[in-house]
Order: sequence, then structure tokens, then C-alpha cells
Amino acid sequence: MYDFLIVGAGFAGCTLAERLAAGLNKKVLLVDKRNHIGGNAYDYYNKDGILVHQYGPHIFHTNIKRVWNYLSLFTDWHYYQHRVLSHVDGLKVPFPINLDTVNMLFGQQISVFDLIDYFNKVVHDAGVKEIKNARDMAVSRVGNELYNKFFKNYTKKQWALLSEELAPEVTARIPLRINRDPRYFVDPYQGVPRYGYTWMFQRMVADPNIHLLLNADYKKILNEVKFDRMIYTGPIDYFFDYIHGRLPYRSLDFEFQTLHVEQFQEVGTINYPNDYDFTRITEFKHLTGQKHPWTTIIYEYPVEGGEPFYPIPKAENKELFNKYKSEAQKLKSIYFVGRLAEYCYYNMDLVIERALEVFDEIIKEKI
Repeated sequence: MYDFLIVGAGFAGCTLAERLAAGLNKKVLLVDKRNHIGGNAYDYYNKDGILVHQYGPHIFHTNIKRVWNYLSLFTDWHYYQHRVLSHVDGLKVPFPINLDTVNMLFGQQISVFDLIDYFNKVVHDAGVKEIKNARDMAVSRVGNELYNKFFKNYTKKQWALLSEELAPEVTARIPLRINRDPRYFVDPYQGVPRYGYTWMFQRMVADPNIHLLLNADYKKILNEVKFDRMIYTGPIDYFFDYIHGRLPYRSLDFEFQTLHVEQFQEVGTINYPNDYDFTRITEFKHLTGQKHPWTTIIYEYPVEGGEPFYPIPKAENKELFNKYKSEAQKLKSIYFVGRLAEYCYYNMDLVIERALEVFDEIIKEKI
């Protein structure tokens, strides 16, 4: 007999399992269909002894002190601040776009004040009157020329859709710098778990009140276990047996290469918005700080099908999700938490914040 059945052992599931077990002394069955915990943040040492992220690079960053302090209970940190270059016009230039990006691309030596004037002019010339889609959002921030160089083709590769077909949030979440700051994130708390995400997750679910069951579809055990409440972090359409149709996702294929060199590229990630079928190359040792005479890199190829990674931000998809959300609101003892259950592209820290908020709600219910 369990107090809670938690479906999915990613950030949301592990956080809630730990809090319920350690904080409220509840008995938890934590189930995942994969053969590992950690969700898409799962990492491992490959056969060459290099720590890699199986589902692409994960750099933790947040401005939410509660979230940082919570994870710090289970890990020390390798304090890493992510830097990205973008391969544009045969040059590797800083991304997000900043003062150095513009100077390198256009062979200029303008100042920050000139950069502000430049953006004001190109945005004015672009003439976007109303932001209806991802293209409008990007052009309203950087003008047409930089949109074409950095956003147009990358978006098409990533989503297999034109920017005009996607919601504004797709490009709104990409930062823009009116200075020379080369960091991709500027949150006050940034890093990668010192011994890896998997090690951190293992410590989170080590409580004896947590029973972990891997390689299992929760639907196939519902008649075999008893529980009071469920926390569901998987795809919401699967939960309801696709009664309203399938929610569309974009997925990724990964190609790993281990090279007999100490370093392959200058920074952690290099984007390729206009060339090749892959979107970016990441070198893991930049992220982890690991010392090793060889290095492993990963190429990312966006694909249809496969694991559901990215909810596709279109109005009709939001409408479809709302049908499932209405179904979920009819259920009393089931909580839907996380990116797949809420069909929302949460960053890792926001998933944890949401999980902690749900835990606070459970405490108020005094169960």
C-alpha cells in the first residue's frame, strides 16, 4: 500500500518523491518506463570514461534561490556559465547576439550606444505593427537581417515549421544583449552537478520510503498496486488514451563521437543555423569540467516522432491541450505536473519550482 504513485522519475517526479517521503513520511512508488532515473537530464560515463548527457546538454540555471538551495541538498556544483557561438557567414560569433556579434559580422567597431541606435533603426525599418508569431517577435527585436542570419533557418530546422507558423514565445525566450556579455544565461545561480545529474537523482530518491520501479508502464501495474493518490508527469494525452487525439511534439536524434583530442571546439556549444542538418554541436567537457585526454561531442538532429521532447507551440495545439486539461480538472486525487503533463516548455528550474508548489498544496490539504 502506497500513499502516492508517482509516474515519471525526472525532475518533477524525483522532487515530489523526495519531498513526500522525507518531508511527510509518505510511502511512494516511483515508476518510470525507461531503465534509468533522471528523465532527459540522465547522464553516464561512456565506454571511454567521459561523462555525457544522453539526451543532449543540460546546464542548470535559475534565479530562484529556493530551487537552487533545494538541489544543493543533494549535490555540490561545478560552477559553469554556458557560452555559445553561432556559425554564421563563415564566422563563429557570440550568441545570443551582443555587441561583439554585430561588430564581427559587419566589420565594425561600434559602441554600445551605437548598437542601441542600430537596433532602434532596424526594428523601425522592419515595421512590425503587431506580434502574431515567432517571426514577428524576432524581427521586432533584431530587425530583418539578423533574423535571417540567426533565427529563420534555425527555427525551420528545429521545428520543421516556418517562424510564421509558430507562437511568439519560440523566439521571445532567446535573449538579446546590449553589451558584450558572452554568457547564454545571466541567472545568479548556474552550474552542473559536480558528480553528474544521475548521482544527484540517486541521492534524491534514496529514502527508504521510496520504492523505485523502472522499465515499467504504469498502466500495466495499476491493478497490482494500491495507492491513495497519483502524481503524473508523463504525456497528458497518453494518460487519457488519446481520446481527443495526439498532442504533437518535436524530438531529437543524437550522434555521439569520441575524438582522440583533448578539445574539439572553443566553447560548450556551437549553433549551425544555416548549414548542415544538425542544429548544434556540444562538447561535454566544457560543461562538466572533467579532465580527460579525449573528448566526446554530440550532434543534435531535430526529427518528428521519437521521444516527446518539445511541445510544439501553435494555437491549435494549445486548444487541444486545453481539452485534456479540462479532463484532468475533473479528477480529484491526481496531480498533473511537468513539461509533458502540462504541455509546456519548462526550463529545469521551473519544473522543480512547480513540483515544490504542488508539495506545498499537498501540505495544505493535510493528507
